Amino acid sequence: MILASASPRRRELLSQLGVNYRVEPAAIDETPADGEAPRAYVQRMALEKATTVAARYPAPDTVVLAADTTVVMDDNVLGKPRDHFHGLAMLARLSGRSHSVLTGVCLCSAAGPQCEVVETQVEFMTLSRQTCEAYLATDEPWDKAGGYGIQGLGGALVRSIQGSYSNVVGLPLCETWQLLQAAGVATTLEAVSGQGAQ
Repeated sequence: MILASASPRRRELLSQLGVNYRVEPAAIDETPADGEAPRAYVQRMALEKATTVAARYPAPDTVVLAADTTVVMDDNVLGKPRDHFHGLAMLARLSGRSHSVLTGVCLCSAAGPQCEVVETQVEFMTLSRQTCEAYLATDEPWDKAGGYGIQGLGGALVRSIQGSYSNVVGLPLCETWQLLQAAGVATTLEAVSGQGAQ
């Protein structure tokens, strides 16, 4: 089992499922295609990451999991903040409004690639300039799509969510578990379920 991602948040979430895996990020071009819809973009990114790493390991028992998460507002993809002013503009745009978090998840196994796209709606509270500046003064926003981390201090900026919390963090656990089950990858939940059924 290989996780084709360098994200520490995805590693943490996958570890919660009790899966034995190693990490091997896929170095691919993550530029969106002209006119590419956000949902199609995250699915393509997850698929390309998974298939790129899977091609290095042609053994039929190799399983590769990849994911790509993006924040979408007004049909525009909000990437990671490039600098302070970009981060400030991003937070100001999110302030007091709802946005979507989309994650494409792809698992490559002997049966071929299986992909899912999961969407969560996130509503921000209204943020003052002072709050935005204080948040940007931390290390948290800089490596995250949309410029915030819901699992950290950024969670204080979120008024509500509709959908999967783990999806916003970077790996929707329910859908990931289902993909792993379908590929025959054992997790802690199968062990627990098996004991309970006896």
